[in-house]
Amino acid sequence: MNRVVVGFDFSSGSAYAVDLAIDIANRWKADIQLVYVKEKKLDEAPVRAEIEQRIHAVGHLLHGIKMEYVLREGSPADELVKQARLDDAMLLVVGTHGMSGMKTSVLGRNSFKTIERSTVPVLVVREDFNFNKQLETIVVPIDSSDDTRQKVTKAAYFAKTFGSTIHLLGLYTSSVGDVRRIVDNYLGMVARYLDKNEVKYIIQRLNVEKNVSVTTLDYATRVHADLIAIMTEQEKNLSSLLLGTYAQQILNQSTIPILTVRPTQVVTNAPNY
Repeated sequence: MNRVVVGFDFSSGSAYAVDLAIDIANRWKADIQLVYVKEKKLDEAPVRAEIEQRIHAVGHLLHGIKMEYVLREGSPADELVKQARLDDAMLLVVGTHGMSGMKTSVLGRNSFKTIERSTVPVLVVREDFNFNKQLETIVVPIDSSDDTRQKVTKAAYFAKTFGSTIHLLGLYTSSVGDVRRIVDNYLGMVARYLDKNEVKYIIQRLNVEKNVSVTTLDYATRVHADLIAIMTEQEKNLSSLLLGTYAQQILNQSTIPILTVRPTQVVTNAPNY
């Protein structure tokens, strides 16, 4: 099903998520499903009235697509993930204020949980993102990890949609020759894939001097990136699956939208183009 699911809770962060979702959905010819999750019993009538009013207000921005909404009750992260799975969504979009604003909105507090649990790629949008420009530059970090290439298919789909240039950022996390050769090999594989699919790209190689997240964000800021694609890097921590440190740091510190892809999912579920 061609559908983009958007978490919505009336916060400014979620409003920005809707704005970007409209742009993406128009280009993908995908309908939009707004999801409002109520954690407590509440009178649904005023909530429905407000959401319907907002949908009406943006109706002129929808070009041949529909925007609908659904109310769900429970944990916001769980319910967003369930709705995305139910709709067989192409993308789940959530807004956040970053770490400083995590406690100010339901979606902000639950962004990490949503990303951890979603099998659908998640686009995280900060409210201070500049929507007056196109998604011209997409940064795709490539390291020596086994799953680092899996985000490329979805990033390439975005690049084809927006006419973006992908910056393949080869990250050398060690001076050991074998590690550097693995990164170079992966960069070559990805470059051939992008050539085959006629996606514009450039390759940049950097030694990681501080940590991977700082190196990635410094580069993305320097090239005025509009999107960074990362893996969720789920790690076992005691009995829970948690986001890897790298993903957490990127999500906390970046003012640039982040596309997160869960390992093993993007290759099998990516749209064809």
